[in-house]
Amino acid sequence: MKIVLGLTGANAAGKGEVADYLKSRGFTLYSLSNIVREEAKARDLPPEREHLIAVGNELRRDGGPSVLADRLIPRLGDRDVVDSIRNPAEVQALRSLPHFTLIGVAAATEIRFRRSLGRARPGDPGTLEGFEARERQENSDDPNSQQLVATFEMADRIIWNDSDLESLHQAVDRLLEVLL
Repeated sequence: MKIVLGLTGANAAGKGEVADYLKSRGFTLYSLSNIVREEAKARDLPPEREHLIAVGNELRRDGGPSVLADRLIPRLGDRDVVDSIRNPAEVQALRSLPHFTLIGVAAATEIRFRRSLGRARPGDPGTLEGFEARERQENSDDPNSQQLVATFEMADRIIWNDSDLESLHQAVDRLLEVLL
């Protein structure tokens, strides 16, 4: 059965963990963020969040809000997972595929903040207030920018990731039973 699962959700909600688990279950993993990272690298920009957001917004402004998904769709096969969907136009483009399902990955803000501290990525805020402020900045009404809340609201299914890794994997397995 042909299936494409898209992942969306706030920073440090666990999208990458869901993607990695799906990869272990035989899915091919793609990330819209990798398209942005490739472009940033071509421009000799460091892979810090601020630069990646700016490059992604510029790509959407120049190529339309669905440009990242449009670039990815021709690469997709029979059993794929697409990580880092952050704009409703990307969802709409992927929904042109009859076998696409958008999954929202959710977790409480405090849990996500603790996870972001543990990842220690360059440019990540070191305080909860800074983390929340960054999230407000990343959620725009501009159709060429990230619109995480609007994108999450388009999810066909929600997975809560507020417990341990085993619970997350069980939730993914339950979802796969329904979808496959």
